[in-house]
Amino acid sequence: MTYPVAKISRQDYIRRNKRHLQIIRIARLLILILIIAGWEIATRLHLLDAFIFSSPSRIVKVIIDMATDSSLFYHLGITVGETLISFAFVLIFGTLTAVLLWWCRGAAAVLEPYLVVLNSLPKTALAPILIVWLGNNVKTIIVCGVSLAIFSTIINLYTAFTHIDADKLLLIRTLGGSRMDTMRYIVLPASIPAIISNMKVNIGLCLVGVIIGEFLAANAGLGYLIIYGSQVFKLDWVMMSIIILCILAMFFYQFLAWVEKIYTVQH
Repeated sequence: MTYPVAKISRQDYIRRNKRHLQIIRIARLLILILIIAGWEIATRLHLLDAFIFSSPSRIVKVIIDMATDSSLFYHLGITVGETLISFAFVLIFGTLTAVLLWWCRGAAAVLEPYLVVLNSLPKTALAPILIVWLGNNVKTIIVCGVSLAIFSTIINLYTAFTHIDADKLLLIRTLGGSRMDTMRYIVLPASIPAIISNMKVNIGLCLVGVIIGEFLAANAGLGYLIIYGSQVFKLDWVMMSIIILCILAMFFYQFLAWVEKIYTVQH
């Protein structure tokens, strides 16, 4: 017995997919509006203490005040700069180290358990030691950001390098390709999606690491505002900094997702 199969044209499929995406976006926006409105109403009805939990209107006022005297942009710029520097170090040194491990499988076999242990180590435990080693300066903050992502990057990229299609490797060897040719023409191009996926994760980890560093060794930045605001009971500063960090993390992730989409379309 055969069943009729509904035929959907390409235009209908695209239209339905766009409608589905629009519904998702609207639902996300409604949830955000409900959260903000509920938060504001709860503080105005004194269901929540506005001094402790702040409120959207108080946060907006703080943002306007700090944007007027440019102090907000100064602290935001410090955090963004430190995050991007940490991210660049992780991307460059993580990729280079993974390439070296792929090149020398013996070294990879020896170092693998150490990388796993270092990746599992709580990085917050290293922060006080880094202050003693490097001082109370920006170097400590950047190293904190790097330490949170570097080891997982090395492990993940090395794993991606070692799981390349065996037929492609056999083909280039059959054609007389060297080890450098294999890395240049097969391994690295095939691993670009894995590299971009790691970048999407690493940007968030670097941001978290930088904030941890700013908690302990900074006199500027969003992490500094969170710690200072909690110490002097300016909790509007704390909530404002947390919200800005959420927006910043989402912006970084969406930018890299856009890069990934462009690469996917072109390839």
